[in-house]
Amino acid sequence: MKNYKTKIFYIFTFTLFFVACKGVSKSTKKETKQPKNVLFIAVDDLKPILGAYGNTVVKTPNIDKLAANGFVLENNHCQQAVCGPSRASILTGKRPDYTKIWDLKTHIRSINPDIVTMPQFFKQNGYETAPVGKIFDFRSVDKQNDSISWTHKYARIKRKNKEYVKETTKVSYEVLNIPDSKTVDGMVAARSNLLLRKFAKQQKPFFLATGFHKPHLPFVVPKKYWDMYPIETISLPEYQKDPEGAPYYATQPSWELRGGYVNFPKDYSVPIPKEDQRKLIQGYYASVSFIDAQIGLVIDQLDQLGLRENTVIVLWGDHGWHLGDHNMYCKHTNYEQSTRSPLIFSAGKDKIGRSNAPTEFVDVYPTLLELASVKSPGNLDGVSLVPLLEGKVEKVKDFAVSQFPREKDKMGYTFRNETHRYTIWMKGNFRTNQPFDADLVDAEELYDYEKDPQETKNLAKEEAYKTIKAELKAQAIAFFKTQEVK
Repeated sequence: MKNYKTKIFYIFTFTLFFVACKGVSKSTKKETKQPKNVLFIAVDDLKPILGAYGNTVVKTPNIDKLAANGFVLENNHCQQAVCGPSRASILTGKRPDYTKIWDLKTHIRSINPDIVTMPQFFKQNGYETAPVGKIFDFRSVDKQNDSISWTHKYARIKRKNKEYVKETTKVSYEVLNIPDSKTVDGMVAARSNLLLRKFAKQQKPFFLATGFHKPHLPFVVPKKYWDMYPIETISLPEYQKDPEGAPYYATQPSWELRGGYVNFPKDYSVPIPKEDQRKLIQGYYASVSFIDAQIGLVIDQLDQLGLRENTVIVLWGDHGWHLGDHNMYCKHTNYEQSTRSPLIFSAGKDKIGRSNAPTEFVDVYPTLLELASVKSPGNLDGVSLVPLLEGKVEKVKDFAVSQFPREKDKMGYTFRNETHRYTIWMKGNFRTNQPFDADLVDAEELYDYEKDPQETKNLAKEEAYKTIKAELKAQAIAFFKTQEVK
């Protein structure tokens, strides 16, 4: 009898011990669950001419695959259509009138020394953060790509191949006879994959910012990508004139192209020959397909390492690019082809789809924080897009706001909703942190994308659009008032 009681005692004790251990094990597993990683893919000068955005000419299978398993923002816009200001806004979550970066020479921290960037905030929350390639515009930060933002030292990838000699003489395009791996962006992909392999061996979550340089000018990529787009198949845009009734300063004469590259006329009155325009378009298409291949290498590495399920991917191009529309090339305007920019999130099976609701790059910072379960600092200009990605709302805001300066004393603010764009040009160095003054309005523009997607005519003075313009102008003025208090 005694032995029987002893056995019962031991069985009971062992059972309690087993249950307790099992409970501790579950609790420990829950406590050590790793937060979501972030793969932040930036592409310089990438406009949304991708399969995922309905383009049937440009070949982008890797981006399209990412989009098919993610969420595509079809009506996304940058804050200002040029590298420095756009990147400063997406990486700080603040608009240009706050960062005070409207050009390519002002440093982010010379104006706002204590501003907390997106990678810096992830770093403060226990993340390993690393930059590869072009993340910030290098003219807006220190030589370490804003050293305070990163736990891994920035290593700028330099051209080492003599095949790039023509690029130093500023020819706008060139066909290369070298493998992808020998190009700068090929090296960006390789270094990104090296860091991914390193992160896979660590316990800490990571924020990897991978920045590709193409399709920025010059269009210098391997021959196989040029061969995808025979020159005889390249067509020019239908509409190559200024919008009728638009202020003369709203367009630009392809400054970057004419001023920076020797094979284009410097005289703005001399039109760019059509054969050169076709070559530019061919080079842009080739560069986009080349970058798509490099992006595929990085995402494939993420998959192979088993990191994909626990990683949020965001892919974005810092602004759009004029490809001959309105007789313009490059960016630097408030028009659709300049401000509209690709934005794709891959964040799980419950966030797959697309939306034409207006979004903007200041929304990326709060969105990534929510997707990664990191508490927001609460002082950002954008809003989280997660409710949109999860299908809980049809839109998170009424319009996206972009801006661009002109003639030293003018600033154009443009408001894009689902169907229209309203632009108000303010003079006298007006900024949104000042009270709105109707006497400073220099010009207005209005475009209807359902009836005139090519922006052929400014409708701001049309009687049929009087009510629509009044509504959009009221929204613009209300927006300015919200900015005054910040």
